[in-house]
Amino acid sequence: MRHYLDFEKPIAELEDKIEELRHLSNSAELNIADEVSRLETKLDRQLRQVYARLTPWQKVQIARHPDRPHGTDFIKGLITEFTPLAGDRAFAEDRAILGGIGRFRDTSVVVIAHEKGADTEARMKHNFGMARPEGYRKARRLMELADHFRLPVLSFVDTAGAYPGVDAEARGQAEAIARAIETCLKIEVPLVATIIGEGGSGGAIALAAGNRVLMLEHAVYSVISPEGCATILWRVADKAEDAADALKLTAQDLTRLGVVDAVVSEPLGGGHRAPTETVAAVGDAIEQQLRPLLTLDGPALRAQRREKFLGIGAKGL
Repeated sequence: MRHYLDFEKPIAELEDKIEELRHLSNSAELNIADEVSRLETKLDRQLRQVYARLTPWQKVQIARHPDRPHGTDFIKGLITEFTPLAGDRAFAEDRAILGGIGRFRDTSVVVIAHEKGADTEARMKHNFGMARPEGYRKARRLMELADHFRLPVLSFVDTAGAYPGVDAEARGQAEAIARAIETCLKIEVPLVATIIGEGGSGGAIALAAGNRVLMLEHAVYSVISPEGCATILWRVADKAEDAADALKLTAQDLTRLGVVDAVVSEPLGGGHRAPTETVAAVGDAIEQQLRPLLTLDGPALRAQRREKFLGIGAKGL
């Protein structure tokens, strides 16, 4: 069953009508192909109109859509011979962040990905993609492994933020995130990061301080969630829509600000409507960005990455 967002109500009504007519045609052996074709044309037009004028808050809703492809979908769709690696070698395995070694289009790589989970059981297992310190320490371990064996790193970011629980803070959440960011900037192999859904706060940048940062067209990337921002600034969470406008969290805004290097187009209606196509488009974009990086030596890659992040926000100063 397809999940519809609030602003997709006209689309839902059209799709229900098309499905009803198709069912009627099958059962009564009626030829209503012309009417179905007319409604499909109207549906396509409606999709284009709705998705051409999305607000930042609507993009937040799309980025959180439960049917959107998750980290595991990108690993399955893009990485062959994938061997998962677990644990931070200090405390425990964190299932909010997946990682391992595999091959991306004939290139051996290390992959690190947030995983939110596609259903209730999986969401509980993966803690809704919110990693604890051991998740970031695992990511750091995998990046250091990649650096040792001269393997490029591909990361897929989709998290509302790091887990805010007391137990996570007691085990050094802030330090673990800071060390992961430090490792991103330190390694001397290519690092291509892709924001596939939500890129929330330090929990996202811990995996996204790469040589190239890609972002899906309807993903979001911000220092804080709109609800969290609204609660701090206005003391009420129902100002989240205003906060989303102010945060400049869309892929288009972040490209203009120099935070994101390239935006990957999504199928009409969002990645949740065509997950396989979305995964393939991301793979093509990664290949395009990774290929020139493979020609650079370690010190050049490290210097380029550091200059990139030190330069963010410096325009106009």
